[in-house]
Amino acid sequence: MPSNAARKIAPRARLVHLVRRAQTRGLTIVFTNGCFDLLHAGHVTLLEQAKRLGDLLIVGINSDRSVRALKGRRRPITRQHDRALLLAGLAAVDYVTIFDERTPERLIAELQPDVLVKGADWSASQIVGRETVERRRGRVVRIPLLKGYSTTRLIERIQRLP
Repeated sequence: MPSNAARKIAPRARLVHLVRRAQTRGLTIVFTNGCFDLLHAGHVTLLEQAKRLGDLLIVGINSDRSVRALKGRRRPITRQHDRALLLAGLAAVDYVTIFDERTPERLIAELQPDVLVKGADWSASQIVGRETVERRRGRVVRIPLLKGYSTTRLIERIQRLP
């Protein structure tokens, strides 16, 4: 029997159906994405703030193959299923899905969320899916990052340990 967290990990097709049904009921769908390799307090803070912007928070995570294409052959540190399960275990997260492309553009186009969230380290022009969401009169929200938290810095710190 799958855990509560495992039940929150959904394939794209199921999520599209769930999102349409939720939007028909007037619920606001919030979407964010990332690698989420080595989950840290900055991630949790961003996800909690994202959840406050709507009724359902969907998190898209890059597959292992996608992370390697973006970050190099030594990444990810944590496998995609483990990353998905960790995120699904957070109270703020309603659903998690894994995408294999380098960007979530196609996933965003299929889900059609009402709110798209990214960290404020991304400029508005860099946010993939922005046009798709704004075309539907949705919002794009950039959330300030929690200072001092970064997966890259965390990995560097671990590598410096004696």
